[in-house]
Amino acid sequence: MDPFYMELSQALGIINLTAPDEVQSLADLLPPELIQQAFSLTDTVTLRKRKLPLESMVWLVIGMAIFNNKPLSHIVNLMDIADRSGRSFTAPSSVIARRKKLGEDPVRVLFDLTQQYWHRESRHPLWHGLTLNAVDGVVWRTPDTPENAAAFAKAENQYGEKGYPQVRMVCLMELSSHLLRASVMDRYDVNEMRLAAGLINQAPDNSVTLFDKGFWSAGLLHEWHSAGENRHWLMPLKKGTQYEVVRRLGKQDELIMLKTSPQARKQWGDLPETLTVRLIRRKVNGVERQVITSMTDAMRYPAADVAELYKHRWEIELGYREAKQMLCGGRWTLRSKLPGMVRQELWGILLTYNLVRYQMVKMAFSLKGNYLPYQLSFSGSLAEILRLLIGLPWSSPGAIPGHLKHFYSNAAMLRLPPRRERKYEREVRPKKPKYPLKNNAGHLK
Repeated sequence: MDPFYMELSQALGIINLTAPDEVQSLADLLPPELIQQAFSLTDTVTLRKRKLPLESMVWLVIGMAIFNNKPLSHIVNLMDIADRSGRSFTAPSSVIARRKKLGEDPVRVLFDLTQQYWHRESRHPLWHGLTLNAVDGVVWRTPDTPENAAAFAKAENQYGEKGYPQVRMVCLMELSSHLLRASVMDRYDVNEMRLAAGLINQAPDNSVTLFDKGFWSAGLLHEWHSAGENRHWLMPLKKGTQYEVVRRLGKQDELIMLKTSPQARKQWGDLPETLTVRLIRRKVNGVERQVITSMTDAMRYPAADVAELYKHRWEIELGYREAKQMLCGGRWTLRSKLPGMVRQELWGILLTYNLVRYQMVKMAFSLKGNYLPYQLSFSGSLAEILRLLIGLPWSSPGAIPGHLKHFYSNAAMLRLPPRRERKYEREVRPKKPKYPLKNNAGHLK
């Protein structure tokens, strides 16, 4: 059978089984040339010799994501970032000052450079010639400082009570590896669809991106599809959507025409008055499900395969859980008290998450059989990374002396059991009222 038309399960099994190179230094985890390139692109000056050079501060930001319950000065000692002197490494104030000197831009650019490199090296499996991606949003809570409150805004409940300042983030993720491709972050009160528009140019050619129905926007989807070659999308049909059937392609498979609103056309200058998309129906446990997509070629993208594809969107939800609960230890609140440092910390979390995920890609390559990175334990892989960061001393930024011969030897033990299919619909439980309801109140009698 032509690989172009393979089933998803077969396509996802096509991975390179070449044994990975041995990890000999931290430079093998995060190439120092990429760090220097990030500094160059952001005009970050690192010429002066310091006890805490900015190259080391990059590893401090990574350590903040992993050792999230420890003070900065302890992380410096734990990871042996500074040269040994027989005394206390450095004062906490100097660590904070050097972190501020680093800023957010080099970490953001480093995230982008590494994701490009790691995606290129990962050789992702294809579904009918397309890579699988998803877009979704997540919220991060920050310390309640006046600066963070002004920069990020606070959520407000029905009683007028405000909580902590929060950052809203929308990410683009490759689903077989859970490697993040891009991220956009802003205030809590900024709409997710507006943030998703910032990811349009980050989507790769020859890809399909899965959205949930909360991202329904004719302008966003049209721009997403038009920004490159074969940049497709897939999402559930929003309830109440009006459409006209253009042509039937098969059983429960048809081309439909959607009319766009004047407001949408004003916001999205290139948006036409109508869009032709594909509607596919299927029944799951007796309930009809409807998905729409830009993949209008029924011969190239069979309806049964497209209908089955959407369940993989759940991978990005699992990725967020890994980042928040496993990587960050389930902490509710970030540590940074200034907006710029909050964004630096978040870019560091995303960079660290990708670092661990790329090592899981290489671990999957080392296994016999068709294993994908998401079939390995994230927490177990993170423990292996922790062993590298703690157990081996630094002689200089980005270098660990010694030779680690067995870094990937435990990959077989990190395999997860097959996932169980969901047998029931997710239930949204009503929020418990703040005050108890008195059934014998006078107005109820």
